[in-house]
Amino acid sequence: MPAKMRAETLLAELDRLRKDLQADPTDLEWLALHHAFCFISYKMTDFRKYVEDEARKGAFDEAEED
Repeated sequence: MPAKMRAETLLAELDRLRKDLQADPTDLEWLALHHAFCFISYKMTDFRKYVEDEARKGAFDEAEED
């Protein structure tokens, strides 16, 4: 059975993407990733619920396949 997608996994990937970029407040890509990461980390309870709801709909099925 495939592993269930977790909110922490998605947040960690956002953080990895953010850290791959040089922190540059003039770069829209860095700004978007940075502020998305910060907001989601502050709202983890809501994000967990969102991820669970989306998982029930099958949103992560392809990513979870072996």
